Amino acid sequence: MSTPITFGGFNGIDFTTVINALMTQASVPLTNLQTKQSNLQGQSTQYTTLASQLSTLQTAVDTLSTSSGISSFTTGSTDSTAATATATSNALPGHYDVVVKELARSQVTATASVAPDANSTVVASAGSLTIGGATVTLSGSVTLQGLADAINATSGVPATASVVQTDANKFRLVLTANAPGTANAFTITNTLTGGAGVSFTDTDSDGISGDSDADNAVSATNADVLVNNVEIISSSNTLTSAIPGASLTVSKKDPLTTVGIDIASDSSALRSNLSSFVAAYNNLVSFTNSQWQAAAGGDGTSIGRDPLVRSLSSSLRSTMTASYANSGALGYLAQLGVEFTQTGTMQINESVFSAAVAGGTGDAVKLLAGSDSAPGAFATLSATLAGYTGAGGLIPTSQQALATQISSVGTQISDMQARLNQQRTTLQQEFTAADLAMSQLQSQSSALTGVAQSLSPSTSSSSGN
Repeated sequence: MSTPITFGGFNGIDFTTVINALMTQASVPLTNLQTKQSNLQGQSTQYTTLASQLSTLQTAVDTLSTSSGISSFTTGSTDSTAATATATSNALPGHYDVVVKELARSQVTATASVAPDANSTVVASAGSLTIGGATVTLSGSVTLQGLADAINATSGVPATASVVQTDANKFRLVLTANAPGTANAFTITNTLTGGAGVSFTDTDSDGISGDSDADNAVSATNADVLVNNVEIISSSNTLTSAIPGASLTVSKKDPLTTVGIDIASDSSALRSNLSSFVAAYNNLVSFTNSQWQAAAGGDGTSIGRDPLVRSLSSSLRSTMTASYANSGALGYLAQLGVEFTQTGTMQINESVFSAAVAGGTGDAVKLLAGSDSAPGAFATLSATLAGYTGAGGLIPTSQQALATQISSVGTQISDMQARLNQQRTTLQQEFTAADLAMSQLQSQSSALTGVAQSLSPSTSSSSGN
């Protein structure tokens, strides 16, 4: 039984204690709202963590939903100074014999004339050079370096000009084609005049330089390569169609030597990417389990009771245990060694994985990536995750709903705090007025008591007479 308030004296009441007691009772709804707000904020934080976990999982899944994250290959060359290969995810494993009959080269043409220096002697003062159809016209006197600068500043010239010192007090202008191959060869028509003069070799005396091999320091050539005895001509030394799914780079001409190129399937990248996926999934399982446990313990900040969390776990597990019948020899993830444990986490069964990829990763590509008409396990899983995490997905929608609730409760708290503040002010005013009234009554009581006491002797005296 509570102890009643004791009034010590007529106006000896502790009004602060009384007001605080009244306000504590009136603040119960406010406390409830603040608890609700704190729980909602905690749930929002948990959803942010969940979204982060799913983002990590989505990255791992997306990597394995395309062939580039599944198939990889190792390449080898019997002479890496002559030819090497770089395989893509679509490479065709095998052995390829390569003979480099010719390399692709860029045309190099130098002036027949020389200048004693690069920057002082005027070599031309008028006229023009037409290089590969682009005309460089002089507007004044130029040195050899100035001529090179004018060439390089002219749009459309298919060559780059430089000045090279070939001997003591001997400098030449050198033009180098911007790209190798005969298609990028150029000719030169020279009508420059004045100065010390600029000239190019014109072997056939037709007024055009660069159209004869003898005119050039290096004539443009195409790469000529035999791959498994099939001749391939290319303007580049990197051949992208010589070996299926691989780029072949040749770097040394030797028509009498055969270079062996070997391409073999490599499952190490697939194994690594699957490990990343398993780790991300197990982290998600650990998080959801902790949320369910917290919810069972009455933690109001947990999202374990939210049907979305259970729906997510169920959807992911269903996708990963489903059959993908159009995926070749592998119809289930478990046949690739990706399996569930009794605790609901995932693991990689190394022996099953090794057997599944022993003949290459082709079946793994069909199982995980699939095709446009028949998406594989991870392509399907990627779409499933996008339904939860993408714009307008279930998780962003839930986060927005929580944000709206938090804002609404915040408004209610502010309004209630304002009402409680007003209530406290009103109580303080009322008790102050009551205290003043009681003080006045006490004064009046004291005055009356004094009057009564002053009258008492007179009354006694009159009674005696």
